[in-house]
Amino acid sequence: MLKKLSNNIGAKLKTNLVKNSFWGIFSNIFQNILFSVFFIIVARQYTTEDFAHYIIANTLYATVVGFASLGLGNWFIRELINTDDKNSLIDKFFKIQLYVGVIFYIVNIIMAYTLYDNQLIRNLSLIIGINVIFDNVIYVIKFINVAHYEQKKTFVILTVEAVLKFLLACVLFFYPINIFYLSFFLIALRLITLNLFIKFGSSGLINLRHILTVKVKMTELKTIIGKNWAFAIIASISVVYWRVGSIIVSKVIPLGVTDYEISFKFFSLAEILPVIVSSSLYPLLLNAYKKSAADMSQVYKRAFIAYALFGLLAFTFMYSFSDLLVPLLFGEKYAGTAIYCKEMFLTILVFPTALLQANVMITLKLENLDMIGNVGSLVINLLLCFILFQFYHTLSVVNYAIFFSFLAFHIMQDVVLVRRKMTNIGHVLLFYIASAAIVVSYYYLSEIMNPYWLFFTFWPVTGLLCWAIFAKYFKNGFGLSPAE
Repeated sequence: MLKKLSNNIGAKLKTNLVKNSFWGIFSNIFQNILFSVFFIIVARQYTTEDFAHYIIANTLYATVVGFASLGLGNWFIRELINTDDKNSLIDKFFKIQLYVGVIFYIVNIIMAYTLYDNQLIRNLSLIIGINVIFDNVIYVIKFINVAHYEQKKTFVILTVEAVLKFLLACVLFFYPINIFYLSFFLIALRLITLNLFIKFGSSGLINLRHILTVKVKMTELKTIIGKNWAFAIIASISVVYWRVGSIIVSKVIPLGVTDYEISFKFFSLAEILPVIVSSSLYPLLLNAYKKSAADMSQVYKRAFIAYALFGLLAFTFMYSFSDLLVPLLFGEKYAGTAIYCKEMFLTILVFPTALLQANVMITLKLENLDMIGNVGSLVINLLLCFILFQFYHTLSVVNYAIFFSFLAFHIMQDVVLVRRKMTNIGHVLLFYIASAAIVVSYYYLSEIMNPYWLFFTFWPVTGLLCWAIFAKYFKNGFGLSPAE
């Protein structure tokens, strides 16, 4: 009886993981194709200077919004799964996010006026920064859907937004719009998205009348933040980690910010799959851990193989095709950006597995250690930028600083998980040695072979070898079978 029940639970969890991951990956790929087309059209239709100013304003907003949510999403999921009074928790969390969003919108404006003298950047920040408030409201609904395995609602609404944004970009082909007014129209579209989330994407759990009347005492807010401040720092750093590079470049090499953002646009597309799968995998890790640490370890190890292979696949693809893709999509004026794309994609070698390991640490309630690792990684990143910019004024400084600081963070995670017996030293060393061997081999092979043919030859051979070695790890899904 227990075995049958366990089988049913495992099958349901695997079904939810596959279903939500499928919808997440499919819709995010579609959304990002449309968002990328929007980005490409804007890059082509506006001058490099106007485009750079638009990017800087968006970077400030993206940096601030990383702090604005207070990083309470994982805490909210954990509480929502375990509490009986779900409506009260949702109302309070919604109101907290709304208040904090307004505060951080003001912070966004202060940063724009403090860091930049350019009036266009300031004006754009006034408009684009409103997204901070909208995002905080949408943030609540997104995590409600994650907790209920209903991400499909989130993905459908965001896809509608992507289509509207794409249609707005198409207008630029027929009628030139001032970059400031373009930002205004984008906010109007975001308001439509917000209304769709509240009316159709919240499973009927958002009641504006209850939210307006619910009271959130300052002592209660302090208690929530005090108990979960590590989440806030982790979430903030995860955003600042990437946006700070753009801010640094905008101050040191002003027009270099376009090269950075184009490179990051490709990176953002590459990280869709591990990010979406991780959002579905996190509840699965939580449920596996309820059974035993050994069950969660099996889920982690098997997912790790897939994440590591994806990182290698993404790096080699960009290494082979960036010289073709960048000028093809953005125009010949950005042909030199390809080399920076290759440099930035070094980080994708460790990003997916670091994301997985962060989820494992949070599941183990080691968010404080994860936070320390994030802070340490950011400090290393900033120090490397500060030191190397004294000698080299090139975007490569930022790209290599990100990679080595991320590598240091990954090693810290490895140490913690080995000590917690989630993995072992052999597993860790195999990852680094195999990754280094593949990257070095690929680099030298690309010197003697056509890079396009190399990619389509290298991965079928590597895929067959990996399947022969690791097939047994996947025959039982993610290790949820009670036969383990």
